[in-house]
Amino acid sequence: MNDFEKKEILEYIEGAAVGDINLMEVCGTHTMSIAKAGIKSLLPGNIRLLSGPGCPVCVTVQEEIDAFLELSMRPGIIIATYGDMIRVPGSRPGDNLARRRALGADVRIVYSPVDAVEIAAASPEKQVVFLGAGFETTAPGTAAAIKTAAMRSLSNFSVFSMLKLVEPSLRVLIADPDFNVQGFIVPGHVAVIIGEDGFRFLTEEYRIPSVITGFEPEDIWLGIYGLIRQIAEGRAVLKNEYSRLVRPHGNPLALKMMSEVFEPCNARWRGLGLIRESGLAIRSGYAEFDARRRFDMVFEEKESPALCRCGDVIKGQLEPEKCPMFGGRCTPEDPVGPCMVSGEGACAAAYKYRRV
Repeated sequence: MNDFEKKEILEYIEGAAVGDINLMEVCGTHTMSIAKAGIKSLLPGNIRLLSGPGCPVCVTVQEEIDAFLELSMRPGIIIATYGDMIRVPGSRPGDNLARRRALGADVRIVYSPVDAVEIAAASPEKQVVFLGAGFETTAPGTAAAIKTAAMRSLSNFSVFSMLKLVEPSLRVLIADPDFNVQGFIVPGHVAVIIGEDGFRFLTEEYRIPSVITGFEPEDIWLGIYGLIRQIAEGRAVLKNEYSRLVRPHGNPLALKMMSEVFEPCNARWRGLGLIRESGLAIRSGYAEFDARRRFDMVFEEKESPALCRCGDVIKGQLEPEKCPMFGGRCTPEDPVGPCMVSGEGACAAAYKYRRV
């Protein structure tokens, strides 16, 4: 996209007769890219960009966080996790995996689930538990790790699956009486796995204009432009502006891997509650690698920290800066809720790239 094209797009967006509209991105990487590029500040006042439930750490509920904190202190356990989980706060103020590690827990940051498998192979005397948070994007890699551990007969490896599916959450979001979104910027990473077909329900069932985009500022501007055009013209179609990676039917190998290892299950989401068949549970054929079963993990439903508005931010009903704790009691150095601590969280993005 050259400067002339950018100018044309901005002029069209500024002059479009669309009234007051809300557009929502449902991907933490989009959220960060939008904040870093200052895209919100360049839009006319009648067009708002909202962040939806696109950050896997942010939608993880309190009882699951407390459960893996408790598990980390059991003798002989190694917790392997992505870095974002290290400072996610538990129910008690100041409690997180970083604190548990300081108290003696063996917590290790990994860059992929396969790294956790290698830790298990090198530590046969310990039980290695990988914290599997994420959406369809990371589920195939987690499935591959479980299949690898099975092939290598590693009886000391398991996964605490907190994996979730995007479609059920969007359906619940749209059904909310307070839902007020006129267009979706579809998550590109998830679309690479499930394909265009995985998001056709947005336009075919709900008549909500939707555009699949990449993550560069030019990609996002193209997505916004496409949505504004559809709204102005009274159309609702699924447009794929990320065709360099996203195919109509997605990635068949990745989908097959997920289906072999996981099956849909009911799951609780922060801000959205219990959603039917929105999680991924490990199938009975791989039950020995299911940390929930292996360690008889107990989950006691808990409320989010008082005054924390992460749930409303996740639903797009509150901009991060309007949370009473934002930037005061809640900062990336001392987070109250996961939206501030995760590298994909809307609050963390708003805080890091504040325009003052």
